[in-house]
Order: sequence, then C-alpha cells, then structure tokens
Amino acid sequence: MIQNRMVIRTGNQMIAEGALQAGCQFFAGYPITPASGIYKAMIEQLPSKNGVAISAPDEISALAYCVGASARGAKTMTATSGPGWALMIETVQYALMTELPVVIAMVQRLGPSTGGATQNAQGDILFTEFCTSGGYTIPMFAPSTPQECFEVTTIAFKWAELLRTPVVILSDKEVGMMAEDVNYALLNSAPPWYRKEFSSKNGEPHITYNFKNGGDIPFFAPVGGKDKVTMTGSAHNKQGALQKNSPETLEVLRHLQQKIDVHKEEMAIVRLDEQEKADTLIISFGITHRTAREAVKRARSSGKRVRLANVISLFPIPSKQLIEAASNVKRIIVAEENMTGQYRSVIRHLFDGKEIIGVNAVGTMISPEMILSEIL
Repeated sequence: MIQNRMVIRTGNQMIAEGALQAGCQFFAGYPITPASGIYKAMIEQLPSKNGVAISAPDEISALAYCVGASARGAKTMTATSGPGWALMIETVQYALMTELPVVIAMVQRLGPSTGGATQNAQGDILFTEFCTSGGYTIPMFAPSTPQECFEVTTIAFKWAELLRTPVVILSDKEVGMMAEDVNYALLNSAPPWYRKEFSSKNGEPHITYNFKNGGDIPFFAPVGGKDKVTMTGSAHNKQGALQKNSPETLEVLRHLQQKIDVHKEEMAIVRLDEQEKADTLIISFGITHRTAREAVKRARSSGKRVRLANVISLFPIPSKQLIEAASNVKRIIVAEENMTGQYRSVIRHLFDGKEIIGVNAVGTMISPEMILSEIL
C-alpha cells in the first residue's frame, strides 16, 4: 500500500484496496455500472496477492462462486448494483442460512429495474436490507468518502468472518465513481479477522451449526475437509439435517438473528459533528452526508445551532447512538436521495415527541439549499 502520499482514487478503487487489506482471497463478479470499478480493480490486483479473481457469466453465478469459496474457508467478496442484487437475493439467503461469510459491495443507482445506470440514487436501502424471508438483519455499512470506503470494507470483512454472515457495503454511484484525493497516511482499517475453525479436542465429532447460546458463533469446518459438514438452505437442526419445525430447528433460526443482536452495539458507527445547545439534528449517510456537511457549515455561519450525524452502520440500526445524537434537539432532518425517506421510515420510532422532517430527491442530488430550507 502507498504510504504518506496523496493519490487520486475513486470510492470503488478504495473498496477494492480495503478488501485486499482485509485479506480477501476470492472475488467473483460481473460488470455492472456503477460497480464495475471494483470488479476491474479486483480482477487486476487480487491475483498478485495470491488470490483468485473470476469473471462470472452473470450475477447469480458471481455470488454462488463466492459462497462456494467461502464454504471452503476463503474470505470472499463480490460487487453489484440494483439489477444484479435482484438476481443475487436467493443466494444471499442461502449464505445467511448456511452461515457462510461473504462481503457484497452494492453500489446504488437510479431504479427501478435497469433504471438509470449512470444516475445516482440512495433508493436501495430497504430493498437490500429486507431481502430475506423472515426479515433477518444483514449488517450494512454506508461510506461517504473514498477513505470511508477503505475503512468500511475492512470492517465489513471483520464482521462477516466474526459472525459468519453476509455483510453489505451500501455505496452509491457518486461515492463509487467520483475521483478525489486520498491521503494514505490517514487511512484507518480494522485488523484482519478470520472465522474460528473447529478442532476436535477429545475426538468429539464436528456439528455443523453447534452453539450453546443463541448469540454464539458455530466453529467453522470447510466443505471437503476431514470433518463432515452438512450445509442446506432448508430449515435444519444443528447437525444440518433437514427438519421443519422441531424445537432445535427453531432454535437455529432464532440464532441467526440473535448472533447479530448480541453484537449490535459493537457494530454501531455514528460519527457526530457536535454543537452545544443545538436545536436541530441532521441525519445523513453516503454522498448526501457530504451535502449535509456543507449545509451545516453555512447554517452555523449564519448563527444557527445544528448537530450533524453521519450514519455509517445503517443496520443493525444504531438506536442508542441515534437517540443520544437527538438528545435536547427539537427537530430532526433526515436527508437521503430517494422518494419516500426509506431510512427515515425505519428510525423515526426512535424519536417520539420530536418533529421529523425528510429531505428527499429522485433523479437529482440533494443540494445544500434543500437542507438549509428546513433549518429554522
């Protein structure tokens, strides 16, 4: 990695560099705007790091390849946008059910359907997070700068491996494709993390999904290794045997959510630009956070007292941090580039008794003026 230098990089390039920093060993992808920069960088760079990078024939195959490599113990990643995510959903659910780590970079563009491939949007929040039958929480992180793209990617790999779960990096076209200065000396990264592997101490057999408490993470054994491993997307007991609704099977299903809930506070990242006696809080993420920063700067220069929250960990919802950020303010502005205020809809219950305002746009980026017009 380049040290102590300013280099021009896109967010997509920094996601790829973050993946390499985190120890990614396998990438499979299919080109799709605006995520193709990640695909290109991983295809070019991963083989030189003793990894494998595959050009898949479609998005279904891309994620299936990654999940298969993960079943062998590799750290894996793919990248896509809305139409590709729609094709991947069945395999996302398989990875969740079989507790196979995989990182998916989802770079948003205007939808629905093929929409506008080169038009920015933040309209895939609910589509991406709530894609599973049963509504299980998929950890999701949203960077707003190339530096955050690098940091968030290393964090995503950590939690994917630690929790044995799919993790989403939810970027957007502007963050992903805009090139800007990156100071490598200021980059932060999570330390590389590897899933805990099973080792028989007294000759006890491997149990594919063994845990004592719901929040525990089963020890991993690779498919094709010396221990028997049974992986199925159907409801199963701890051995991996198909069962429909036995008490143990239901315990396994609850565990898929409980292991996320247990680590909710550790995953929470909300960066607060504080101002004492602020009466307004602005919540934003992704590219819109950068617009919100400018709006806050202008508002403060005119004597208004405004607090700003950059929500990086969208899910699990960082409830405690958002409630603390909203303490003592009278009104909350949630700025996001989609039609209905998707993230606002899932966090508004945290702010009973406070005025909640949405600043939204479709087909155009949110401007500082749009946010300023809502600051009293």
